[in-house]
Amino acid sequence: MTAAAGRPADGHSISVDDVADAVLTASRLLVSLSAKSIAQVDDSITIAQFRVLVLLSNSGPMNLSSLAHRLAVQPSTASRMIDRLSHAGLVERTPSEQTRRELIVTLTSHGAATVREVTDRRRAEIEQVISRLTAEQRHELVRALTAFSEVGGEPAVSRAQDLWA
Repeated sequence: MTAAAGRPADGHSISVDDVADAVLTASRLLVSLSAKSIAQVDDSITIAQFRVLVLLSNSGPMNLSSLAHRLAVQPSTASRMIDRLSHAGLVERTPSEQTRRELIVTLTSHGAATVREVTDRRRAEIEQVISRLTAEQRHELVRALTAFSEVGGEPAVSRAQDLWA
């Protein structure tokens, strides 16, 4: 592919379907690397549960209703995930200071350490794949992924805060 106009060297344009296929393929690789990095740290944590840990790590403590909304799941689903994570010592539930009926979910120090370790392992796995690209391919990848993330509304990640939710 040439850098000009995002067209392949043969002059044909790339369809939205072609790009979607490429993104889906890449997302399968990223999910696979994520699952592998989670399993290396704690094989009892699912990807969905890890997403909860990352959300709490990035956003801080929140009530169950807010957590369910942010995860786009039913409160009962979020409650079951929190039950499992609480039993594993990764989160804790405490009554709200404003209303005793409401529970606040907080990441424990063990949960925070798990997020850091999984993220470090995932970064290392991703870096191994990226290291096999040429410098030009890496440049094109950064450009394309940055544009994709920007139009999708995803804030940029820095090396200091490279968590996936």
